[in-house]
Amino acid sequence: PAESKITLQSSFYMSAICLGNGEVKSRAVVKYSAAPPPTTYALLQEKTDLKLPPANWLRENPQLGSAGTTVLGSSSKCKPFSSFGMAYDFIDCIGDDVDVVSDSENIKKLLKIPYSKSHVSMAVHRVGRTLLLDELDIQELLRRSSQTGDWTWLKEIYQRLIDQKWQRKKKSKEHWYQKAILSKFLYYSINGDGAAEPVSDDMNQSDEEDGAEEYSSSWPATFTSTMTDAEEADTPKQGLRNDFVRNIMWTFEDIHMLVGSNMPIFGGGRYPAVSLRLRDSNKPINILTGIDYWLDNLMCNVPELVMCFHVNGIVQKYEMIKTDDIPHLENSTFSTRVVKDIAQNILSFLKSNCTKEGHTYWLFKASGSDIVKLYDLTTLCEEAEEENYQNPFTLPVAVLLYKVASNLMLKVRQNRKHYAKIRTLLLNCVKLLDQEKHPQIIASAYYMLSELFQLDDPPEDDEGESLRAGGSEDSYSDEDREEEEGEEDDLTEDSDENGSYSNCSRPKDDCNAVAVIRSVGELSVPEKYKSTHQIRVSDSLFPEETFAVDSSIKKESDLPSADPNTPIPLKYEDGGASGTSEKGIALLLERGQSVDQKHPTRSGMIPGSWQHRMKLQLFLKASKAYYVLSDAATNLVKYGRALRYIKLSLQCYDAYCSISGTLHPQVLQFHSQCLSLCGDIQLMLAQNVTNRAAYLEEYSYQTKEDQEILHSLHRESSCQAFNMATDLAMDPEYQLFVSCKCYEATHELLISEALKDQSSDQLAQVLKRLGNIHNEMGVYYMNQAAAMQTEKEAKKSVSSAEQELWKKSFGFFENGMKDFEAIGDSTNTALLLCNTGRLMRICAQAHCTTSADESRGEFSPEEALYYNKAIDYYLRAMKSLGSRESHSAVWDSVNWELSTTYFTLATLLQDYAPLSRKAQEQIEREVTEAMMKSLKYCDLQTESARQPLYQYRAATIHHRLASMYHSCFRNQVGDEHLRKQHRSLAELHYGKAVSLFLSLKDAPCELLRTLLERVAFAEFTMAGQSSSVAKLKSLIGALEIMTETRHAFQLIHKELLEEQADVNSPDVASGSTSGLDLHEVMKLIGVFEPSLSFLLLQAIKLMTTIKRKPSNKDEETMKIYKNVYSKLLRTEKNAPLLSRVELYIELLQQLTPQTGSDVTGATTSNANPHC
Repeated sequence: PAESKITLQSSFYMSAICLGNGEVKSRAVVKYSAAPPPTTYALLQEKTDLKLPPANWLRENPQLGSAGTTVLGSSSKCKPFSSFGMAYDFIDCIGDDVDVVSDSENIKKLLKIPYSKSHVSMAVHRVGRTLLLDELDIQELLRRSSQTGDWTWLKEIYQRLIDQKWQRKKKSKEHWYQKAILSKFLYYSINGDGAAEPVSDDMNQSDEEDGAEEYSSSWPATFTSTMTDAEEADTPKQGLRNDFVRNIMWTFEDIHMLVGSNMPIFGGGRYPAVSLRLRDSNKPINILTGIDYWLDNLMCNVPELVMCFHVNGIVQKYEMIKTDDIPHLENSTFSTRVVKDIAQNILSFLKSNCTKEGHTYWLFKASGSDIVKLYDLTTLCEEAEEENYQNPFTLPVAVLLYKVASNLMLKVRQNRKHYAKIRTLLLNCVKLLDQEKHPQIIASAYYMLSELFQLDDPPEDDEGESLRAGGSEDSYSDEDREEEEGEEDDLTEDSDENGSYSNCSRPKDDCNAVAVIRSVGELSVPEKYKSTHQIRVSDSLFPEETFAVDSSIKKESDLPSADPNTPIPLKYEDGGASGTSEKGIALLLERGQSVDQKHPTRSGMIPGSWQHRMKLQLFLKASKAYYVLSDAATNLVKYGRALRYIKLSLQCYDAYCSISGTLHPQVLQFHSQCLSLCGDIQLMLAQNVTNRAAYLEEYSYQTKEDQEILHSLHRESSCQAFNMATDLAMDPEYQLFVSCKCYEATHELLISEALKDQSSDQLAQVLKRLGNIHNEMGVYYMNQAAAMQTEKEAKKSVSSAEQELWKKSFGFFENGMKDFEAIGDSTNTALLLCNTGRLMRICAQAHCTTSADESRGEFSPEEALYYNKAIDYYLRAMKSLGSRESHSAVWDSVNWELSTTYFTLATLLQDYAPLSRKAQEQIEREVTEAMMKSLKYCDLQTESARQPLYQYRAATIHHRLASMYHSCFRNQVGDEHLRKQHRSLAELHYGKAVSLFLSLKDAPCELLRTLLERVAFAEFTMAGQSSSVAKLKSLIGALEIMTETRHAFQLIHKELLEEQADVNSPDVASGSTSGLDLHEVMKLIGVFEPSLSFLLLQAIKLMTTIKRKPSNKDEETMKIYKNVYSKLLRTEKNAPLLSRVELYIELLQQLTPQTGSDVTGATTSNANPHC
């Protein structure tokens, strides 16, 4: 049972129907039909004379199709390019979805090969997985070659391979008679009311002869034939037309075919569609005719056949036959499974052997022969000695390859698997074409090849029409089509009309054939041939595209059919140019202005020509390609290479601007990205001065492709506009300057009228880069000022050069802060404030005064001013951050710098007190205030790399404050309350200093010095006491403090042992590798020994003279003191340091139990954890 689904829209409809008897599967979808829906056929009366023409004969009728296509039968004579017309119309199907594209007559002829003795001659072309089949009527082409010379090469190959002598046999009068009555029968069937007008025999004879002449073969001119300008202007550019009445997607088993058919279809009978056939009652239906009828009905969705029988042109009767019953008719029985096997075998044979895209293959079977041969005509052409051999199929095949690739380009973003396929199609397309004759297609092909390697956003689909809809490719057409003749084989007979195809002269060998089917009987064997061959892929280069365009500019008049005003429409090209840019930084933005596009360009290109449009796309695409390369080189830290690529990118952009009338916002945005990347590269080069030689070598290198592209660029522009930005300078300052200018130009572009509404994200990035480069330049000039300060000789005044550097640095820091504040970047704002604070400290150091003997003078007011400014900037930085949680690393850095600045200010005030300007008390207050603020920012709790530094600084602050209060206590006269306060503060800070130094474990000298100062403070306190008991108590307290030095000596002893392990013979003069200052140690020991001796001697004297009975404990203590004192006196002054330190540890250990306090208790009692 037939199944039908029909959708009708104007002249286009799609229908699907499944036919078959269960043995084979067939499904057809009508993709296009030029005919109206079928109307009921007219049933002719018996005895109707078909020799008499109906009134409507040979008039155009939509039911039979356009005039000249179905006027004399089911199909007009095929052309050698008919499959290309279908392929162009249904480009989506080509390459993957369809196995075969051909005329239905060719399909039928192939499937009848095992049953027929007739010749077969077809051209085969491969595009992807699709085969295009076209009839190659050698006799007709050879006839034409004698007139035009176009197909001479084919004649010579034919004569060499097949038949050295050929003659064309004219078709018989019987042939034309059968054609004529079939034509009249079809016209009668659509016009039942038209009376057959009697016409004389002479007139009939004349009509038939005229018809025979009118519908004789007419072949198109070769695609490479040139026409004069007048002819070209008058000729409609039809291109490779699809002249079939309907195009059908036919699936036969697992074979997908795009078929063209002109068979008339009528309504009536039991089904919505029937086909009409005319048969001579005296001639039975043979198997060839049965296969013909069956295949026609399968391909055209026709479930029923109506047969009209006649005798000598007189209608006898009608008979209706279902399509499924055709294979079982008497005298024409055939197996549908065998036909299926034949189809699969032929397809496999062709796919296995027609492997090269772009090659023309010739499938040939001589009349009466069982051997089928496949020749590669392209290879045979190339092997010929004559150079003027020209294959007319070359251009249609190349254009089809191009169109299929162009269509796949539209899908490439969704499926990357198309990349290799597109590349193969385009490379094969380029190989087929002559660059001088077809530069437009070659340039477009290379452009698409370059597009495959772009990591770009998909470009907009602009107003350009697609290639499928027609374009300049359609200009590659044959001359005005002549009326097509109706020459074809009678459907009732499959006789061979062209006797010259007979196998009279067998070739001596088959060495020229690509493949051979030894016997047509093999085609009936299931799966005899299997397709396993893979299509080959070749390699090519990129910059040929620009050369193809350049070479055509001054040869436009020589092109056969390229219209300067008809550019190749590329759906994938970038958006059309529109909009202008505002003027910005003149140096880098001068290319943002429009240019006059009314006159030819520098190379002579006419604006609006295809060369002009193609060059615009190529220059911009080349610029983008070089940009991607530059970005990749930057990521690989190849900055010389990156600068070379960005220079080429900007040169391409420069040339683009030279020939572009206006600049689209997207183009301007891309230009801003180029300038930004250029700024990045120049900044990196400035920061990596050590590799300058390697970068210079990378920058100077140039490939052949670069040279060719530059040559094309220089035809349009001098390409000098961006030299300043892309030169490799040797001066880091200049590189920073160039980087800054690039960022500023980028910023100007992004805030211009053309881009201000569409680049907020990029603007934020550029502002961040601007802030960064301003910071880098500020740091550069700050470091220059610091270096100048280090190198200059000591003098009182600051040089103007230094001040100029400060101003530059400060200006850049200020601009950087504005940039970061504009995007709300508080972290980087804080960093720039921190750097400005550092600049203020350098300014303060430069104002340091020197005395006449070149020693450090008093702390100056200018120093104080700049230190206070630095403190202000650090405080602003902390305010910008808000809290440590916002960015802990930056917060810790600012916190450290602030503490350092307060500490430096206090130290300078204390060490170089400005006593000439301020009172001692005021200075002491300022020192105390600055020290306490520095202490406030010493983060002792947070565990970090800076924690030991904070502890050391805090200990040093306490030590310095204790020393200051110690000094005040010694020098204070009169005010007893103030003296007590100073004494109390000194003891407090000494205790905290000792506690912190002890916790550090790596500051034994500082710990020893602090303890010795504390002992001295105790001695000074004792000197003011008159009571022996009070003095003894103070002495014992001083000895307790002295015993704490044991821990300092233990640390010193440990370091000395480590040093001894490194150096076998330790020597004080040789220096220490452990970091211990031996000179300082010796100096402190020089204070320690006398101090301890003095304390022990005084204690012994007081304990001896005191008037009270000594207890056992006192006697024991006295004995220890005397023993220690005795050992101290006997110490050798020249003994090694290590042994002396060991002795001190031993003696202090003896004293420790007697004092009743170990160091832990002492330090705990003296320490106050609250600072």
